[in-house]
Amino acid sequence: MAKLVSIGEILIDLTQVGVTELGIPQFVSNPGGAPANAAVAAAKLGADAGFLGCVGRDAFGAFLRSTLVSQGVDTAGLVETDQAPTTLAVVSVDSTGERSFQFYRKPGADICLEETMLDKGLLDSAKILHFGSVSLTADPSRAATMAAVRYAKVRGALITYDPNYRANLWQDEETAVKAMRRPLPLVDVVKISDEETALLSGFSDPEEAAEGLEAQGIPLVLVTLGADGVLYRFRGKTGRVSGFATKVADTNGAGDTFFGAVLSALTEKSLVELEEIELREILKLANCAASITTSRPGAIPAMPTLQEVMDKLKEVG
Repeated sequence: MAKLVSIGEILIDLTQVGVTELGIPQFVSNPGGAPANAAVAAAKLGADAGFLGCVGRDAFGAFLRSTLVSQGVDTAGLVETDQAPTTLAVVSVDSTGERSFQFYRKPGADICLEETMLDKGLLDSAKILHFGSVSLTADPSRAATMAAVRYAKVRGALITYDPNYRANLWQDEETAVKAMRRPLPLVDVVKISDEETALLSGFSDPEEAAEGLEAQGIPLVLVTLGADGVLYRFRGKTGRVSGFATKVADTNGAGDTFFGAVLSALTEKSLVELEEIELREILKLANCAASITTSRPGAIPAMPTLQEVMDKLKEVG
C-alpha cells in the first residue's frame, strides 16, 4: 500500500514548446497538477505513492490515469466524473524558461472530487498525506481535501502542504490568503516559494517567513529559492542548501520534483528522528532532482529517476 498519498488536482498542462516559422506558439499535452506531480516525482525516486483526485470521463482523463500507472503511482483513489471535462492549464514559457498559467476550469473535473469519493483504504495506509491549495479554491474538492487531511492526521500521518499560489484561480488575494493559511494548524511540513512567503506568513523575507511559520507549530518549513536552492527552518535553526547550476529549459514541475524528493525520503525516515545533517542531505538530493527537471521540457516527463539523480550527484561531487 502507498506510504505517500497525494490529494488534489491532476490535469493537462498544454505546455508551449516553441513557435512555428510564422511565430505561432506550439503546445504539447503534458500530464500535470502539483499534487500529481509530487506523487510521480516521489515514485520515480523509489517511494510507494498513491493519488486521490478526479478527472473527466474523456480521453485526457484516460491519458492521465495511464500516466500515473506507468510511473508506478497507485490510482485506486483516482475517480472519474461526467460533470466536467478534465481540467486544462495552458502553460506559456518565456525566453528564460519562466512560466505563466491560464486555467480552463469553470468547472473542471479536478474540483468535482467529493468527500464520499475518497478511498479510505489509501488514506489508512498513508504515512504521509500531501496536499496543495489549488484543490481548496472551490467545493466540493475543498471539503474533500480537508476531510482527507483531518482523517489522516487523526491516524498519525505526517501532513505536508505546498500552497502553490495561482492568482487567477482565486476571487482575490485576500480570499486566497485566508484559505491558504487555514490548514496551517494541521501541517507538519510546508514548502513555499520565495514568492509565497508574505502570503503564507505575513513576512516577505524568507528567514522571517520560515521563523513565523515555525512559531505557528510547523516542525519543518522549506522555502525554495529557485536557482539559489532552499532555506529551511527546523528545530529552531535556520539553514540553506545550495542549488545546482543547470541550463534551464522549463521550470514547470521543478518545485514539485523538489518536494516529491523530500517526501520520498520522509516515507523512510520519521520527522521526529530526523537529524539536521540528514535533512541537509535530503535537501541536497531534492535540489539535484529539481535541477534535472528544469533542464528538460514538461513537468512529469522531465522528472528524473533515482539513478539519474545519484549519477549527477557523483558527477558534481
